Amino acid sequence: MTQHHDFDSASLAHELFDALAAATGDGIGITRECYAEGENTALEIFTNAAKAAGLEIEADQLANLVVRLPDDDGLSPALYIGSHADSVPRGGNFDGAAGIVAGLICLIRILRSGRSLSVPVRVIMLRGEESAFYGRANIGSRGLFGLIGEDDLLARSRGTGKMLQEAMADLGIDVAGVLARQVFFSPERALGYLELHIEQGPVMVAHDFPAAVVSGIRGNLRHRRVVCRGEAGHSGAIPRWLRHDPVFAFADLVSRLDDHWQTLLERGTDLVVTCGIVGTDPADHAISRIPGVLAFSFEVRSQSQDTLDDFYVVFQDECQKVAELRRVSFEFDPVVLAEPARMAPEMIEALESAARNLDIPFEVLPSGAGHDAAVFANAGIPSGMVFVRNRNGSHNPHEAMEIDDFLKGVDILHAAATAGN
Repeated sequence: MTQHHDFDSASLAHELFDALAAATGDGIGITRECYAEGENTALEIFTNAAKAAGLEIEADQLANLVVRLPDDDGLSPALYIGSHADSVPRGGNFDGAAGIVAGLICLIRILRSGRSLSVPVRVIMLRGEESAFYGRANIGSRGLFGLIGEDDLLARSRGTGKMLQEAMADLGIDVAGVLARQVFFSPERALGYLELHIEQGPVMVAHDFPAAVVSGIRGNLRHRRVVCRGEAGHSGAIPRWLRHDPVFAFADLVSRLDDHWQTLLERGTDLVVTCGIVGTDPADHAISRIPGVLAFSFEVRSQSQDTLDDFYVVFQDECQKVAELRRVSFEFDPVVLAEPARMAPEMIEALESAARNLDIPFEVLPSGAGHDAAVFANAGIPSGMVFVRNRNGSHNPHEAMEIDDFLKGVDILHAAATAGN
């Protein structure tokens, strides 16, 4: 545990994580819906902690919150430490929040040290990183760079049921500016962007490393909703050759996609494919009924944009083949793309150097999950990420990050953010 001028980082971390769990627990896990009560509550907890420590805080045009030191007027180009305040439904307590707590601890350490920085360090607490509620990831960061479109604004939350533009307007966000793709954050304002996050897979636990430096971030290509439309009928009266069965069509499609996926993996291609939402209409359910309609989501992730594009062509081609074979049709909503990103070599080196100097064991990993760091990186801002070991995966209530591991990640983040500063 690292102490800085009588500042107990571990106590503050425990205090904030406990407050978040108590205020945003849903009885099973954690739910912090973006642009809604859960996220607002988390940001209020962080705001109170920042103000209590003597830090300055203000909202930007996307209702993200920017925290700075008292001697920082907020105008000079700065190094930003960022993460997100929202969660998936029934998720874990550390996904996103760990990065904000880490950033706040870094700022408080700088403040308590009394040192004067040649490059300001600020924390940006971002909204809407998760895609769970509106089908679009990184809303708060993408909005800053004019990357939120009309389809995104018209999407409805699976939680509140509001359209995104309504939820944004409720928070005073300039929806017209967002729709016009206005750039609210000039890349020149950021000399760099750093983010701490729990690892959301099992690699660090398996390799027994408390921390990791991220090399790159997978992008993803998605459909929020694809409809496979067949024809309802009596299960006993219609033979196979006369059926228009969307369930078997979907099963056929997924099997074909899995075959392509396996082949590409054998060639060394970085790729994951998921249909996370699948269902027929419960109002029509009957054991003796052939469903008429099935809806599903589609997602493909890769560190290569070419791989995303190529596999999407495969997906469309297989949909066409299955439609002809099974006598069904497929209807697609607009494609949602989150671009892959590479972390900046100078940021990777700064984080690696910090870990070595602190004698903290680490490895270098790609990120399978998407992060706001990818948005900043693709805007031309040198970006880097620190991963912290986390058991039991993520996007579930069982996330298990040890505070000791967390503080090692914070130490790396703090050292890299203040090196030569």
